[in-house]
Amino acid sequence: MSEFSPLPHSKIGLETLGLQNLKNVYWNLPTPALYEEALKRNEGILAHLGPLVVRTGQFTGRSPNDKFVVEEPSSKDKIWWGKVNRPYSPDRFEELERRMASYLQGKDIFVQDCYCGADPDYRMPVRIITQYAWHSLFIRNMFIQPRPEELPDFEPEFVVIDCPGFHANVEVDKTNSDVFILVNFGTKKVLIGGTEYAGEMKKSVFTAMNYFLPLKNVMPMHCSANIGQDGETAVFFGLSGTGKTTLSADSTRTLIGDDEHGWSDNGVFNFEGGCYAKIIRLSPEAEPEIYDTTRRFGTILENVGIHSDVRRLDLDDATLTENTRAAYPISHIPNASKDGMGGHPKNIIFLTADAFGVLPPISQLTREQAMYHFLSGYTAKVAGTERGVTEPQATFSACFGAPFMAQHPNVYAELLGKKIEKYQVNCWLVNTGWTGGPYGEGSRMKIKYTRAMVNAALNGKLDDVEYQEDPNFGVQVPLSCPNVPEEVLIPKNTWKDKAAYDKQARKLAEMFVNNFKQFEDKVLDKVKKAAPQL
Repeated sequence: MSEFSPLPHSKIGLETLGLQNLKNVYWNLPTPALYEEALKRNEGILAHLGPLVVRTGQFTGRSPNDKFVVEEPSSKDKIWWGKVNRPYSPDRFEELERRMASYLQGKDIFVQDCYCGADPDYRMPVRIITQYAWHSLFIRNMFIQPRPEELPDFEPEFVVIDCPGFHANVEVDKTNSDVFILVNFGTKKVLIGGTEYAGEMKKSVFTAMNYFLPLKNVMPMHCSANIGQDGETAVFFGLSGTGKTTLSADSTRTLIGDDEHGWSDNGVFNFEGGCYAKIIRLSPEAEPEIYDTTRRFGTILENVGIHSDVRRLDLDDATLTENTRAAYPISHIPNASKDGMGGHPKNIIFLTADAFGVLPPISQLTREQAMYHFLSGYTAKVAGTERGVTEPQATFSACFGAPFMAQHPNVYAELLGKKIEKYQVNCWLVNTGWTGGPYGEGSRMKIKYTRAMVNAALNGKLDDVEYQEDPNFGVQVPLSCPNVPEEVLIPKNTWKDKAAYDKQARKLAEMFVNNFKQFEDKVLDKVKKAAPQL
């Protein structure tokens, strides 16, 4: 076995993981060296101006049905078992790990020792072992690099072994398919096989943080965060397509991070050292900071269209997937925070893209309403995504990130409620979806209006305006907002058919109530009463 490292590497080797008889081990290679290895191995191609364009094969997104959590004594009673966290046998995990180690014998592997978490008090040292050079570059982009002098004494608390070429045997391993993402909180390991989609590694580490941090009274959050010129921190929760990355990447504010954060007694901190942005049909006018990252050395572009003759990108090309992605170090964003830290948030914004067209474009929430909407995690998918679907479909994802919540959602909701109360946080629900009718009849809320409403909330310009209670959802709706027409603020006023609005609003309210039944035995009565009124 040969080891290659441009810097000192950890004294804790791979033999502790049962990885032996390897060919070449590449420790903590920097970005240029990983480019060279990826290109040498035909893992990607170099595009005009320097990004690395890669393909993820059959899987262009996560495989949630292939994720399992090992049912072991130390975590068994804390896990939110069910559709998200399905149990897996410790013995089968051990056997599959042994076979994976056997598969890697005689092969090259890449190792990155890094930190998840910018706050030194709560960061987790993570070791990521990958089969592909570009996966190692992805990890180098996404997480926080130790200083060279820290590497010799680096002790990984959590290990991810990522092996796209190794597939499970469904009959023997009792997996859902030959793809697997197996999380073991007891041994603090994740095994990933059969998929080339790099996001599985990132989200596995996020899942680990979601399990361990609440045990330290720290709130893990699937959110973006930024800091205003007044030094006040804002947090943005939202599912894919709601504007979480777009609205937080404001050139007038300092970006802490775009996806995953913790909230401790020290304040808000980024889990990551990079961003993983969805870039299909990315516009240089609407999102100039993110667009510029697609033209930079060090950026990885997943499944993005490229003209092979001139190596120029086509960001509108969805031939392979709508889920085209850019993975880049956060330093590529000119207004990004250098230390990944912010204070306690003054404002929390829940983003939803309501394709039914009935939620107000902005409304203020009480603490209990914030906990209710956090547990609900609502957005809507538009019609036409599947054959026969002719109207919007409601999507509820607890904590705005159910697939990554290891413990019961109410654990996170109670943490959120305590912190909102302790730090006197203003909470807002912002609908970036439809107005004037549902999808197909109304129109998408103009982003300039959404930006104006968000800015007004963050800058205190909605503090002294008159409010009106929404009759269906009980939230407080401002009757005026700078640079936004008043008629836009009350959704019913934008509908021609008022009776149709009432019918649609009741329909969505019923969906909220039905979805929330799964949480009713765990939450306080005050939170239950924050439900829409039927």
